[in-house]
Formats: sequence, C-alpha cells, structure tokens
Amino acid sequence: MSRTGVLVLRLAGPLQSWGASSRFTRRTTESAPTKSGVVGLLAAAAGIERGDDTRLAPLAALRFGVRIDQPGTRIRDFHTAHHGVTGASMPLSERFYLADAVFVAVVEGDHALLTGLHDALRAPVYPPYLGRRSCPPSEPVDLGRYEDATLEDALTSAPWQASAWYRRRHRPPQTLTVLRETTTTESAESADVLRDQPVSFDAAHRRHALRTVVTTAVPTPLPAGDGSPHGTHDPFAALDDLENERA
Repeated sequence: MSRTGVLVLRLAGPLQSWGASSRFTRRTTESAPTKSGVVGLLAAAAGIERGDDTRLAPLAALRFGVRIDQPGTRIRDFHTAHHGVTGASMPLSERFYLADAVFVAVVEGDHALLTGLHDALRAPVYPPYLGRRSCPPSEPVDLGRYEDATLEDALTSAPWQASAWYRRRHRPPQTLTVLRETTTTESAESADVLRDQPVSFDAAHRRHALRTVVTTAVPTPLPAGDGSPHGTHDPFAALDDLENERA
C-alpha cells in the first residue's frame, strides 16, 4: 500500500488573482486560491505542458485545502492592450486582484508524487505564479512535505503566515478560515460547489469539473519563532510529533 502525505505551500505576493468564473472582458478573483490555480502552479513547476492531460490527472486527483492567513484587499484594474501585428486596440477589460494576501495551501496524496512535486518547486521548470503570470510570489512557496500527515493536520498546525507588517498592525484572530475538500465520510449537504476541479489545461479546450468544498475554522496557531516564515524555527514541529505518535 502506498504511503500518503501532504505538501504545504505559502502563497504570498503583492498581487494574486484566482479566477473561477471569468467571462469575456470581466476577470474576477475568488477570495482564496482555487484548486485549478494551485494545481497549475505545481504542474508548471514540474514542466507539465498544457495539453498533457495524462500527466495532469494525478495532480488533479490530489485532495486540496487552503487557509486564509491574511485576507488582503480586493482591487480593480482596467486593462488595455493592442494587437501585436495590426496595432489595433483590443477591448477594455476589467480585472480584479487580491493585494497583500497570504494563504497556506495544502495538497494531500501519494507520498512519491508529492516528493517529486516538492523537488520541482525547488527547481521549477517554469516559474510559479499566483493565479496569473503577472502575479509572481514574493518568496519561495515551499513550506515542506510531510509523510503520513493529513490535510487537516497541516491546515491546523502550520504557523500563522501573515506578513510581519500585518502582525504589527493587527492582533492575531482567534480563528482562521479554512476551505477544504470534503472527506469520503463527510456529508456534502452543507458544502459549497466550485467549478475549479482541473480536467484539462489545453488552451483550446480548457475544462473544469465541479468539486465540493466545506468551510471551517481552526484556532490561529503561533507564527514562526523569529517572525519569518523561513526562519530557523521549525514551523511544523507539531506535524513531526504527530508522525512519531503514529509510527
């Protein structure tokens, strides 16, 4: 029987945009990263081409969850463009972004697959971006890979990843909002449905299916010991302790 684990990401940058229902010239963003966007980030790091649905399928099958550590601010931008050959003006588009947001995203699944993705994040074939190519992350997104831990373990134990300036201005909230896929034993009656389950990233035939998402809350964990998400303090000591208990 193959072993499972989790891969944990910190998604932070000046701008993020996680569209799930963009239409024509209005490009919206969800309030938290979409599964399609995060799977796309991992696929890019692994060098999976847009039309390679066979290699995409194992990534799309990973269980996904996200925690909102710093909600950010929704902003709107009017985008203009010109045709590269004719110079003709393209239609004016309205695009929305999240500014100064920070999220913890987690994927759960086969340990060997996550090991490969973890290595890819450290030496990506294509650079990662936060929903759109114009939104690069401000820091490396890798927060670690943990064997035999669950999605719920990581979303509960990962230290609060809010930016240092945000923590200086705001008291830690008592709880943080979590959006995660339901388990096989959970009822879907109280869950929301999002069309962000990636099926194909082919530019000509991009397809997404529905998935069920439950919204919960977890107590806000302490931030990393030195105030930096990449400091000397081990941010997942709680997960390591959990693995030792299960061994």
